[in-house]
Order: sequence, then structure tokens, then C-alpha cells
Amino acid sequence: MTTPTYTLGQLGPLMVDVTGPSLTDVERERLQHPLVGGVILFTRNYQSPAQLAALCSEIHALRHPKLLIGVDHEGGRVQRFREGFTRIPPMQVLGEFWNRHGSHHANTLARQVGWVMAAELRSCGVDFSFAPVLDLDHGCCAVIGNRAFHANPDVVAHLAHSLQLGMKQAGMAAVGKHFPGHGFVNEDSHHAIPVDPRSLAEIAQHDLIAFKSMVQQGLNAVMPAHVIYPKVDSATAGFSRIWLQDILRGELAFDGAIFSDDLGMAGAGTVGDMLSRVNAALDAGCDMALICNQPEQADHVLKHLHRPASAASLARFARMHGRTNPPDLTSLRAQPKFVAAVHLVGAIGMSEVDLPFPPVGEPYSPGN
Repeated sequence: MTTPTYTLGQLGPLMVDVTGPSLTDVERERLQHPLVGGVILFTRNYQSPAQLAALCSEIHALRHPKLLIGVDHEGGRVQRFREGFTRIPPMQVLGEFWNRHGSHHANTLARQVGWVMAAELRSCGVDFSFAPVLDLDHGCCAVIGNRAFHANPDVVAHLAHSLQLGMKQAGMAAVGKHFPGHGFVNEDSHHAIPVDPRSLAEIAQHDLIAFKSMVQQGLNAVMPAHVIYPKVDSATAGFSRIWLQDILRGELAFDGAIFSDDLGMAGAGTVGDMLSRVNAALDAGCDMALICNQPEQADHVLKHLHRPASAASLARFARMHGRTNPPDLTSLRAQPKFVAAVHLVGAIGMSEVDLPFPPVGEPYSPGN
């Protein structure tokens, strides 16, 4: 087998994790492997904003260009950092707010939520969050549940776009998930291999609407679902060239980054061992493959994988780095506009509260 040639300084196609609040010597060595391109953080990696900022600084200092740092920090039950961070509500609350107060106020609030969430993460050095969830609330998928904005794809598209605008204000890219939609299946792909029996036409008329709209609005990245749609392809979406190349890249004209979901999940079990899963994800069109909570598997893949990231993937990775030089969290919380935004976010769901929205039609720009 020909030994691959790695360009000095390029990022690789693997995203891995670390075990604690600071790096071990073994992890420093692993993260400097040329096939690693990013680090995903979990609750176990967090003690305080200051500690998180130090950890992110150390990770970024290891390489040039810097490794990407991502986290699942979407709100509700999926918020990795809590103590010292603003509690972000589940996105369903924004959909309920839309129902009660209308589109203008709901979109204003969604933008504030996106800004608060992203600004706090950026203040600690995190590049991006795997958010927003674009799945529809079909009322049958517990693992999605209140993580979805709404059952109506047009409402999801509007609220997700507003959230993305807030994230962009803070210098953060958005990642739409779980393409082409995880909300119709009962099973949790963490523990099973879900099967969605619908036709492509049915999915396109519902679940794909929000993804298509977000792509048109400049969505930076997508995460596909570990779900099989047998009327479209026998492979799960994350291993499917039909879904990722023909539909997402072709029909939807998406040119952002594609991150696989965690390849250690049961939903990825349709393809052999971890090395086979990584190769299958990259073959299908993923730019970066995630290996979470299995460092020994990550090391095995790093030893045996022979494929650096493509030039197109490297260009997409470059757009995922956090933009702007964010203030630290203390300075951020001294900004009056940020204080007002946190108040709005904290008041979500309290229909009796008179939220201080600007008059309808008057633009509201969070941040500086």
C-alpha cells in the first residue's frame, strides 16, 4: 500500500474526544496526528468557564491551522456546559412561542437564543456547536422530541435561520442535523438502527424543506442521520452516496462541511468495525468522521487509515473555525445588550411575562 502524503499543517478527516478537563500526554500526541482535524467536547471536559477556556486554548495551540473544537450544545437536555453558562431551553419552546406570539417575536427570540448560546461558547474558545436540530416533531421520536422546533417545516426553517443569524453574530458556524430527518422514526439511533419507511417524495414534501431552506440561507455544515430510508437507499444516510452526494450536494447544492454522527452509535452498526465505518462515511461524502468515547478505536483507525482530507474538505473546514476575537465571559456579561438577551432567553415559556421586544417591524441587532 502506498504511504499517503500529508501536507504540513493540514487538518485531517477525523474528530475525536478527550477524557477529562485537561489533556493527557497521550491525548496531546493523538491530537497532533495528521489525520485528526477536530475535537468534540462533552460534559466530562467541563468544570468552569475558565477551565474550559484553558482547555480550548491548549487544544488550539497544538496545531496550525488550529484543530476544530465542537460540542453538542443545542439547549434543553442536550447542553454539555451548564454551571456558569446560561441555561438554553429546548428548541420546542421557541416553536410554542411562535404559536402563542407569532413569527416576528419568535424569530427575534430565536436569534437572541442563538447569540447567547454561541457567544458564551466562543468566549471560551469553542469553534462551533452541532446545532440547530432541523428534524421535524412528528410526535413519535423520543430521542428528538422537544429538541425539534416544530412539526411544521416552514416554522422550523424560519426559527432555525434566526438561530443561525444569532450564532453568526457571535462568530459561530451552524451545523444542521440530522439530515434528511430523524423525527419520523421511533427508535433512538444511539441504541438501534432506525428505519424510516417513507418514500423520497414524502420526505421531500416535509422533512427536507427545512434543510433546503437552510442550505439556501448559507448553512455551514450538516450532520446526517444514522437512519435507513429503504425506499431511497439500503445504507443509512451517513453511509449513503445517494443521500449525501446525489441529494444533498447535487439536488440541494450544498457545499458546506458534512460531519458524520458518532460512528460508535448502534445506528452505525450496519457497517463492520470502526475503520470500516470511517471509510464508509468518507466514501459516502462525509468530510469529517466522528469517533466518540472509544479512544482505543480512534488509535486503531489513526494507525490504519490512509486518506488525508481532500482539498475541498480542507476549504470547508476553514469555514468552521470560530470567527472574530470574542471577549472573555466576564467581559461579555458586562455588555448591556448581552444582559438583555440573557433576560429574554430566561423568560421563554413564561407567557405571562411582558418581554421587552422592540415594536413589530423594528430591527433588533444583538451584540456589538
